[in-house]
Amino acid sequence: MKDKLFVFVLKHPIWVLLTALVLVVGAAAGAKNLVFKSDYRVFFSADNPQLIAYESMQNIYNKSDNVAFIIAPADGNVFTEETLNAVGQITTDAWQIPYSTRVDSVTNFQHTWAEEDDMIVEDLVLEDVELTSEKLQSIKTIALNEPLMLSKLISAQGHVTVVNVTVQLPGVNPVAEVPEVVEKVREIQQKYMAENPGLEIKLSGIVMMNNSFAEASLNDNATLVPAMFGVVIVLMLILLRTFTGTISTVVIIAASIAGAMGLAGWGGLYLTGPSAGAPTMILTLAVADCIHILSTMFYEMRHGVEKKKALMDSLRINFQPIMLTSVTTAIGFLSMNFSDSPPFRDLGNIVAVGVMLAFILSVTLFPALLMLLPIKVKVRTEEDSDYMRSLAGFVTGKRKLLLPLMSVIMVSLIVFLPQNKLNDDFVKYFDTSVPFRQATDFMQDNLSGMTQLEISVNSGESSGINDPAYLSMLGDFTEWLRAQPETDHVNTITDTLMRLNKNMHGDDAEYYRLPQSRELSAQYLLLYEMSLPYGLDLNNQLNVDKSSTRLVGTFKNMTSNELVLLETRIQGWFVDNAPGLEAQITGPNLMFAHISQRNIISMLSGIAMALVLISVLLGFALRSVRFGLISLIPNLAPAAMGFGMWYLIDGQVGLGLSVVAGMTLGIVVDDTVHFLSKYLHARRERNADSVAAVQYAFGSVGRALWITTFVLVAGFMVLAQSSFKINADMGFLTALTILIALIVDFLFLPPLLMKLDGVKEETKIAVEQGETDEVK
Repeated sequence: MKDKLFVFVLKHPIWVLLTALVLVVGAAAGAKNLVFKSDYRVFFSADNPQLIAYESMQNIYNKSDNVAFIIAPADGNVFTEETLNAVGQITTDAWQIPYSTRVDSVTNFQHTWAEEDDMIVEDLVLEDVELTSEKLQSIKTIALNEPLMLSKLISAQGHVTVVNVTVQLPGVNPVAEVPEVVEKVREIQQKYMAENPGLEIKLSGIVMMNNSFAEASLNDNATLVPAMFGVVIVLMLILLRTFTGTISTVVIIAASIAGAMGLAGWGGLYLTGPSAGAPTMILTLAVADCIHILSTMFYEMRHGVEKKKALMDSLRINFQPIMLTSVTTAIGFLSMNFSDSPPFRDLGNIVAVGVMLAFILSVTLFPALLMLLPIKVKVRTEEDSDYMRSLAGFVTGKRKLLLPLMSVIMVSLIVFLPQNKLNDDFVKYFDTSVPFRQATDFMQDNLSGMTQLEISVNSGESSGINDPAYLSMLGDFTEWLRAQPETDHVNTITDTLMRLNKNMHGDDAEYYRLPQSRELSAQYLLLYEMSLPYGLDLNNQLNVDKSSTRLVGTFKNMTSNELVLLETRIQGWFVDNAPGLEAQITGPNLMFAHISQRNIISMLSGIAMALVLISVLLGFALRSVRFGLISLIPNLAPAAMGFGMWYLIDGQVGLGLSVVAGMTLGIVVDDTVHFLSKYLHARRERNADSVAAVQYAFGSVGRALWITTFVLVAGFMVLAQSSFKINADMGFLTALTILIALIVDFLFLPPLLMKLDGVKEETKIAVEQGETDEVK
């Protein structure tokens, strides 16, 4: 069947070319439907428990997505007329940001005080009041002593302030909403920095983080990915020394990627940070497929075989290994459907389709192109492959040393694998050159971190938040939370109630405490809410029937493990001190903390199942359960060794690195399958012993393997230069794993084969010798 296909392809290359062109263009047309979705919620499936809890809290209280204008005057003093005027103007203009529902700043903070029997509620900085030195000092004193502002809207030194804009994205058109907000925010930033040369304005917040995910991925796709492709193409041209073969390979790469991405568009998938990396992964197998076909073809042509016959021989020899590699790679990527994060599922499905497209095109369109385009290969002697013969001689000669030595090295690296911590720090996903990272680090160093936890405490009854016992508990918890070493700020209704209680007692400092009766609490809150302007109500803290309240804790930027430990401590406090109350803890940071661990665990399950399927498939294809099991070692070891080395380099395995094992499985299997298939071909078809079979495998496929590895390692090292940590770490660890795979297949697999196959040979010889002796 396959021979008929190859004959047709080589006999009718133009028809094959035209048919492939029509099909690829039809598939690629779907790419017009691909849009980039930058909302961080895309990382969570609809049934994710943390997302459900977060959305539930968002529905009860106001949305908490935000943009933070971090304002730092050059003179280091926020409390000057010029700076406060600028802050006031930014506060006013921030209401024009699309989907903004609330703006909080030092200037519009709702300051309260008593005037005889009345309570006055007004902006801390009024527009029509002259800011004398006395007034400025009064504003500074109030701001630096108000718990709701200190370390949230104003730094303890009074040198940095924040205008915080709460944004409620409707979610109708998630592709356009975040960029729309960011465009207006940056317009305001540039306007006021131009009008106030001494004012530095940085941008942080959840919305800016969303946008940075998108911009980092798109920037890599526009710069590093093309550079990676360029490096791959140039190296192929240099190493293979064929312009025609390189151009044909580029066509296969482009067609495979275009087809896969187009089909994703037809399938209604969004592009996200992870799935946008699909082209680089499809590239790996497309390159490997083409290099194997070219290498064998050139090998034959250098020995005087005519082009068409050489190409036919190459297709026959490489069809099964390429098909096996493609299918096993597709299985590896399909294992990502076990992921708890939809973008990684999309990535796996897109790449699986792309890999199979690359296989189909490499055995149809690729040979058709090679037939149509001119190829000249000089007939050379066998001496041209001396370096591979030398390596084969070294490996076969030193096999008794290499097997234990490589085994020790492999085990020594693999033992470090469990030492890696499943951990993430999403702020550090971005390089320090990224504006969002700069702004967030600056805010951490000068004001507060960006990490937030939202804690909803349900009293269990309508208006239960006015119960003195409930408020006392809430006050105790607030003090405990503020005392934690990670805490920068806690926004809680108890601070407002204590201030109101003081105001209603003539601003007597003795009464800065919680009201002692339910009626007083209810009256204070009603009076206060009636005095608040639009957009600054208490809906972000209280639910409709006032049965629960939300505290928002702001913390130093923490890793996912640290955040989960803090969550556990908070839950422990409620178990010990308020067992009758229901406390729900959530927030975007906590969601990411849990998804990292859930995703890695689910990915490991998927990889384990994929490896079982791959082993069965290899055993069947190689017609040997024994060799199928042997192949497990060089298939498993490279990723395990790579992660072991990663512990020595970094030690933190996050959301991005969870895909590396599945992603590299394809090229790792490619190396093993091609080496094993050539080895078995020599053993079965040429009746070679194990040593001669290893030498044949090196001579026939060794060059293709090291060229593929060198090209891909160089390409992924370009990606490792990304300012987006997910891509940078993935690129580096992928390059490392691919390199390790080649070393294992060159220095460990051959000695292992000679050892295990040699035992079989010796047994056979002994049996034959015994039979001969009996005859005698």
